[in-house]
Amino acid sequence: MSFKAEKQLALTGLDFNNKTNNDLHKLSRQVLKEGLHGLCFSAYEEGQQPGDILSRTQIQKRMKILAPSTKWIRSFSCIDGNELIPQIAHEYGLKTLVGAWLGTDKTLNEKEIEGLIKLAEDGFVDIAAVGNEVLYRKDLEEGELLEYIYRVKKAIPSIKVGYVDAYYEFTQRPKIAEACDVILSNCYPFWEGCHADYSLLYMKQMFQQALRAASGKPVIITETGWPSAGSNCGAAHPSMENALKYFLNTQQWSKEEAIDIFYFTSFDESWKIDSEGDVGAFWGLWDKDGSLKF
Repeated sequence: MSFKAEKQLALTGLDFNNKTNNDLHKLSRQVLKEGLHGLCFSAYEEGQQPGDILSRTQIQKRMKILAPSTKWIRSFSCIDGNELIPQIAHEYGLKTLVGAWLGTDKTLNEKEIEGLIKLAEDGFVDIAAVGNEVLYRKDLEEGELLEYIYRVKKAIPSIKVGYVDAYYEFTQRPKIAEACDVILSNCYPFWEGCHADYSLLYMKQMFQQALRAASGKPVIITETGWPSAGSNCGAAHPSMENALKYFLNTQQWSKEEAIDIFYFTSFDESWKIDSEGDVGAFWGLWDKDGSLKF
């Protein structure tokens, strides 16, 4: 294949040639107006971090902003006030992908699992996620995670249950893929150092790998996004322009191919700097104060 043909293949997506930043802003606002499949819910306000207790008021404030722009909300925990997120989402007529956050603390894990089951029994869970990237972080052994997944499936048999991790983990962990009713796959071209021009093609390849591991089960992209500021990751450059192009390409692909995507994320959260560096604070479509960035 010639270089020209390779370049054309890599740039599959919307044609942004001759588009000004103002054009990109307008297009992005139109996409939000038409509505996304799903958004990851950024719960923590400035000065807060995981472990702080969330209030109903702050969740309602943010949910009111997001509700006109999405059909689904994804939450990450079932304790410390996070259990209010799916309840309030349902009040706004939104569907919910509700996660139990699992880690190395078995006591907290138990509270999370019990919280997830309780929310499901009360009718606030449309899809249940047992853990988020615990294999990637090496917080749990595969056998421990499987026990949690099968326990939740037994407790709430009428609800689809899955596990969230990087797309390649399901290839490497066929027992996990087998245990899940739905494959919940995180796909981040940015974190793998992909240049923005090639990012849509790369994400499509990630998704195809997850599809192969799923063996016919549905696959949902539970996280993908591009930061609007911060330090480079290899050839991946954070900028408002690149973030908007990635957002537009992602949503166009989601619409054309009927791919269910939860975009990461709704609001900027400064606490993520500690784990991700300066780029961690700039993944939101809205800024930390709740203003739309475009």
